[in-house]
Amino acid sequence: MTWLDTLVDEPFVCITDTLRRFATERGDHPALICDGEVVTYAELDARVDRFAAALQRDGLKPCDAVALCAAASVEYVVAFLGGLRAGAAVAPLAPTSSTASLVSMIGNSGARLLFLDAEVKRLLEPLAGDINAKAIGLDGHSGSIALQTWLAPEGTAPLPVAINPAWAFNIIYSSGTTGTPKGIVQSHGMRWAYAQRSVERGYGPHATTLISTPLYSNTTLVSFMPTLTFGGTVVLMPKFHTTRYLTLAQQYRVTHTMLVPVQYQRLMAHPEFDRYDLSSFQAKFCTSAPFSASVKADVVRRWPGKLTEYYGMTEGGGSCQLEAHAFPDKLHTVGKPVEGHDIRLIDEHGNEVAQGEVGEIVGNSPAMMTGYYRQPEKTAEAEWYDPSGKRFIRTGDMGRFDEDGFLTLLDRKKDMIISGGFNVYPSDLEAELHRHPDVADAAVVGALSEQWGETPVAFVVRRLGATLDENALLTWINARLGKMQRLSALRFVDTLPRSPIGKVLKRELREQFSSGTR
Repeated sequence: MTWLDTLVDEPFVCITDTLRRFATERGDHPALICDGEVVTYAELDARVDRFAAALQRDGLKPCDAVALCAAASVEYVVAFLGGLRAGAAVAPLAPTSSTASLVSMIGNSGARLLFLDAEVKRLLEPLAGDINAKAIGLDGHSGSIALQTWLAPEGTAPLPVAINPAWAFNIIYSSGTTGTPKGIVQSHGMRWAYAQRSVERGYGPHATTLISTPLYSNTTLVSFMPTLTFGGTVVLMPKFHTTRYLTLAQQYRVTHTMLVPVQYQRLMAHPEFDRYDLSSFQAKFCTSAPFSASVKADVVRRWPGKLTEYYGMTEGGGSCQLEAHAFPDKLHTVGKPVEGHDIRLIDEHGNEVAQGEVGEIVGNSPAMMTGYYRQPEKTAEAEWYDPSGKRFIRTGDMGRFDEDGFLTLLDRKKDMIISGGFNVYPSDLEAELHRHPDVADAAVVGALSEQWGETPVAFVVRRLGATLDENALLTWINARLGKMQRLSALRFVDTLPRSPIGKVLKRELREQFSSGTR
């Protein structure tokens, strides 16, 4: 029996410690592949050492924060892992954020060092004077210190740091689609526990994981980190493109991937999807946004390997999983609670609802955030306690359990439409719109109404080549809806506004409708 066989049973191991062990025992094995560059475990470990040593040289102490804001790259990975090895709390920030939000997040994290690229540097220039952190260019761009200049000399090793499981592993800023960014603190212990559970999903030395979602997202980290923790290979796509994705999957005999629903939708619509050899796939995962039953069914039918959908929040709490390949009659749900996760539904007064009734989803699990970084009042707002004092995280999502214990996800609480005193769930209307053969994508939002208070309106993307007009589709859909569900308006759009991880930005659609723009 080797150390790898017993690794999963260890109560706690720092992820960068397993990286060092793999660098010693299988140093020539590829750890990262990005844009044709292959980085072995030995090379990655040495670069992580230089990064951690430079942090220590600059006075960083364990539990201090470092901020990363750049496109995915090998250098980004080195910075993330180097921060962890030095004991830092890594704050990966979304380059797609507004300038003001980025400045706010950098300030909230308390980071004295900010690792960025040229695009982010340009974005921050208008408010550069409000940033106290020292900027270091991951891509070597001019105007700040270049990474290669900043790094410790080759061969330099950092002072060893005994990582405490309770220390912050990362601070992920997540405000959903609205609101002030909140820093979600996740510990080293939580990340190790998740990695342990990932072994049963096939992560290990022979796994090759294709990553095409941003590295600042928890969606990505739950697949990225277990791959490197257990000696696999990560194929990194800085930007998603359907043909490029399929080419890489075939070329590197990919076994695992994490995608968001809109990526699955675009891949399955690729005209030559079935010509690619995807037989190496063992497991495909999906999370972050509603995943239509029809697309799930198409993936199960045409793409080899298991398909698992996860429902949960970056904040933690409880998660559900749906083994789509095993439950073809439950594709409209997000599955059952994961073992050890306690999912409940509560009403507006904080009381649990009866089985079969709709309520806000709250959850408790071993994978719960410590809290929102430096925002105790926001942490308190996100918590719910049952009568025994057990702590749960509120999701803001509405749902309903069926008689078999499968959870049907309805909508964000804030996106629910109250029309004439009746609750209208946009997801029900969107699912019906997706049944039309000429509809490629759809989103429903509430618009102000003098008669009803709110009324549902739809934004629809037509399939390529479709000639359906708005009035015809509006007549078709309203004939299939209940009286209080009927759409008052429908607009065709070229695309729906989405976040980088695929969530529809309904706030933008509401603003677009109220302003009368198209």
